[in-house]
Amino acid sequence: MKALSKKRRHPLAAVALLLFGLLITGSLYTAAGSISEAKAADTTTASQSDVDEGGKLFVANCATCHGMNAEGTNTGPSLIGVGAASVDFQVGTGRMPMQMQGPQAQAKPVQFTDDQISQLAAYVASLGAGPAIPDEESLDTTKGDAAHGGTVFRVNCAMCHNAAAAGGALTRGKFAPTLAGVSEKHIYEAMVTGPQNMPVFNDSNITPDEKRDVVTFLKTIEANGSAGGFALGSLGPVAEGLFVWTAGLGIIIAFTIWLTSRPS
Repeated sequence: MKALSKKRRHPLAAVALLLFGLLITGSLYTAAGSISEAKAADTTTASQSDVDEGGKLFVANCATCHGMNAEGTNTGPSLIGVGAASVDFQVGTGRMPMQMQGPQAQAKPVQFTDDQISQLAAYVASLGAGPAIPDEESLDTTKGDAAHGGTVFRVNCAMCHNAAAAGGALTRGKFAPTLAGVSEKHIYEAMVTGPQNMPVFNDSNITPDEKRDVVTFLKTIEANGSAGGFALGSLGPVAEGLFVWTAGLGIIIAFTIWLTSRPS
């Protein structure tokens, strides 16, 4: 028993236990990552013909910046693993192909038809697992909670997009665009793909139901407009104070001129 006890307290036992713990932790992390990747994988079923046509469109319109195999170049990032949602957002809003190099891609008239966008998305999705285009249920605002969506938006999005979703300036010529007029699908896709300077909000950060709530909130305030009257760009108290100061000062000057112009 003494010999067995000594072996159990061998100096290398702690090292072995640590290595065993790291092995178990690494295995669990890998398994969790695989599950998350499977959930994020594009489940959209696309025919091989769509993938092939999308490949042709990609080579003709996108390969100059992103590489012949979407591996990325000095002028464009790799698209392997970005998923169909990223392509649908970037191409569907006209941001891609870019009109010119700049701090960030700007929205412009869409260059492709809906079928061509679907084919491009199918091709890129075939290169690696990534976020899928959201289904109709995820975009059904009748099932969303606008009040809760407003809370989620103010906590996660308002610091860049403004509490009224009017957009705002960022650093080095970048900006967070206004969300008025943006479709439900593109809002959802932006959250799951993180375009431009936006972070990615995966399902661990913001659940699918919360994403739907955010979309519901944005569409609600867009439909209701400004409850307080003139929005003044929704820039907050600075713009409102400047307007009141300018208007008030103008009234005082006009009243002064009117008084001094009266015959004595």
